[in-house]
Amino acid sequence: MKLKLKPIVLLLGLAPAIAMASSHREAPFISTMPQVDASDFYMFMSYEPGRQGYVTLLANYNPLQNPGGGPNFYALDHNAIYDIHIDNTGRAKADLTFRFRFTNTYKDLTVPTGTTGTPIAVPLLNIGAVSSTNQAALNRTETYTVELLQGDPDTARGRPLVNSAGGSAVFTKPVDNIGNKSIANYATYANSYVYNVVIPGCSQPGRVFAGQRKDGFVADLGEIFDLVNLNPLGSRDSTHNALTDKNVDTLALEVPASCLRDSSGDAVIGAWTTASIGRTRIIGPQGEAQSVPANFAAGDNFVQVSRLGQPLVNELVIGLPDKDKFNNSKPNNDTQFLKYVTNPSVPVLLNALFGANVPQTPRNDLVTVFLTGVPGINKPANVTPSEELRLNTTTPVTAPANQNDLGVLGGDLAGFPNGRRPYDDVVDIALRVEEGALCSTAIGTCGSEATDPNKGAPFTDGARSPGPTAATEHVTGDEFAADTYLAQFPYLMTPLAGSPNGVNGVAAN
Repeated sequence: MKLKLKPIVLLLGLAPAIAMASSHREAPFISTMPQVDASDFYMFMSYEPGRQGYVTLLANYNPLQNPGGGPNFYALDHNAIYDIHIDNTGRAKADLTFRFRFTNTYKDLTVPTGTTGTPIAVPLLNIGAVSSTNQAALNRTETYTVELLQGDPDTARGRPLVNSAGGSAVFTKPVDNIGNKSIANYATYANSYVYNVVIPGCSQPGRVFAGQRKDGFVADLGEIFDLVNLNPLGSRDSTHNALTDKNVDTLALEVPASCLRDSSGDAVIGAWTTASIGRTRIIGPQGEAQSVPANFAAGDNFVQVSRLGQPLVNELVIGLPDKDKFNNSKPNNDTQFLKYVTNPSVPVLLNALFGANVPQTPRNDLVTVFLTGVPGINKPANVTPSEELRLNTTTPVTAPANQNDLGVLGGDLAGFPNGRRPYDDVVDIALRVEEGALCSTAIGTCGSEATDPNKGAPFTDGARSPGPTAATEHVTGDEFAADTYLAQFPYLMTPLAGSPNGVNGVAAN
């Protein structure tokens, strides 16, 4: 039977109970849908010179990208909606939502072949050099829009963010870093797609960027998931970062803090990112899911398949039977997961593997960290317990060279869990907190214990980021250990190129 190349409508019938997603593909279903897999979420006060008073929000999707992953490379799903939600009242509901929608346009470029010059479609993403001013050789272009929704994102009508230069509501996503022959200077090329934008209802402009970045997350994933096959009390620079040669797609926003705060004046905001896919998908001639019709309402015809606020919650807190439910849920329903916070399983596993002391339960300290915010640091004046990344927008920023990668645990109040910066070593922080580092009367007790039962043991996965600047690099033996994070928007490094290749096919930076 011959397949006719016409749009095919697929009724997915995705019931909320089976929607799955999480960071770095640790839930079963999302491994089949990496384009809508939220892998990391950052929120921090901008520390780029001249950007005081701005909040940077970074949502990473489509993780574990191999730089040489051609010929198609990586595109975001234009049958999906990608949201960054802001809770500025502490009620565990989205008060503001920035919604990204992507459109992938195929040109079906051809080249003349044979003696008659018959045009034949090419199999490659590009057929010549590409620049920000000349994309004629590019076979697929990606554009996107960003809307601001106020109130319930399932019913609110969005208003577009528009380019400060010209007023267009359509932005271009730079093509992936194919290689140095296709794009001679990728950093300069990508920077041309950082847009100054007018935000509805905001008197100051913001900035937006969507595109490929070098993955900034640091962890020895293979060793961790092999029954923690490493020394949790060893050197913080003792092992390999499994993501050092991976890229990721980043949705980046920079918004004046005053435009994110509630009129009540509370300085603390909460945030998380979600991705949702259409219950109805239209498969077009390219075999790719096409955008659903514009009259499809998000709340009625989309199902949430990814949710990420604080890092590592699904990895280290939520039990396997409820990972999928968590990723389909909303913060105002998080009481259903309370048992995982007050009675965590990770300390029990580390006790069995290494003899680490198990803090007593219930873990009120973890309730503070994961569900309410830390008093005096990032707890809203009125808060409904819920899992969100929370940021006190009045906390002074720490200059890159002075940032402590242990954040609040290291005495740097501008770091995690008061928001999250790229340099914050959230794996080490989370391990120490899970093992009782914050047990106290001020933060929250561990059962009847008000002190750390492991007495400040420096738990670590052994993989440490190279440092926010060249002055704070750490040597880990990785090929890219000399990489640093950018000191300006969008903060994550230029993605690794698919060519030329380094050792064992790993792309050189």
